[in-house]
This record gives sequence, structure tokens and C-alpha cells, in this order.
Amino acid sequence: MEPEPVSIPEPHPDDAARVEVPPDPRDLAGPFPKRMVIDVRFGDTDAMGHANNSRFLTYCESARIAYWEEATGEPFALVTHGAEESLILAEARVTFRSPAMFGEVLTVETRAGRIGRTSFSLQHRITASASDRGPARLVATADDVLVLYDYANARPRVIPDDLVWRLEAYEGRRLRG
Repeated sequence: MEPEPVSIPEPHPDDAARVEVPPDPRDLAGPFPKRMVIDVRFGDTDAMGHANNSRFLTYCESARIAYWEEATGEPFALVTHGAEESLILAEARVTFRSPAMFGEVLTVETRAGRIGRTSFSLQHRITASASDRGPARLVATADDVLVLYDYANARPRVIPDDLVWRLEAYEGRRLRG
């Protein structure tokens, strides 16, 4: 049976906005529909005084869960709460551009990349606002690959069409071939 054509709504202009920083050839171009603001806490910093590289995975994790819940309209499924399937992180890559310091405010912008059969990708753009700690700038970019995972059968699960449609509607564009 052929799936029905998907009508993708136009994104709201505010949703397609991006945090502006000075031009950087290493920046990710284009809009990001989800933004999350994160304060760099003292406990996030290392002996060098900047946010430890491991914290960026946590920043992206928080942004990923917020993105998922807003884009799908569902709470993030936790196996510890009885869910039989959920997303697992299969791959993460963070590219650091500039250090972030204690007291700075970071914005993590998130968007979907491509959707495959059992996995999809997310991109993150992390920027710092101008403050007494430093100028506005690109701090890092990150790419994640997430797999819809069936815990009962211990294997990846095919991403259903209705989930693809919700992600495409949220993004305002097609994500699957």
C-alpha cells in the first residue's frame, strides 16, 4: 500500500530563526527549529576553567530530549518507566570551535538531518551570547545518530511513517528520501 502524500506546513518565521554570531566558515548554515538555553555552571568546568568537553554531550542530550518531545508531542520514553522501545544514541561527534566559560549562557540549536529506516540524525549548533565573559561566538557543532530501539527484542525498530510525518511537519521539510 502506497503511503499518502505528506503535506508539510510552512515553519513559523520565529521557529526558523537562528542565533546570530560573527561569521565563521565552520558554522552550520540554515535554520534550526528548536533552541535551548543552558547556563555554564561551575561544576561544568575543568582545571583549565572552561566547560569540560564531556559536558557538551550532556548539553546535546538535554537539547535532543527537548527536541523529541516538542517535535513528536510525546514524552521521551524511558525503559525504567515501562517503555519497551525508545531512542538510543548510536553515534555522537562534537567539533569544538571556542571555549565556553563558567557563567556564560549557551544556546543549543537543534534540527533533524536525515531519516533512514531505523535511525535518524540530529545536528546541534552551540553558541555563546555576548557577556562580560566573552563575545558572541560559535562554540561547537555536533552531530548525533539515534536509533529507534526495541528493548523487548534487543534490536533496532523501523521508524513508523506517522513518526516521520511528525518530524517532517515540525521541521517544515522532507527528511526521508
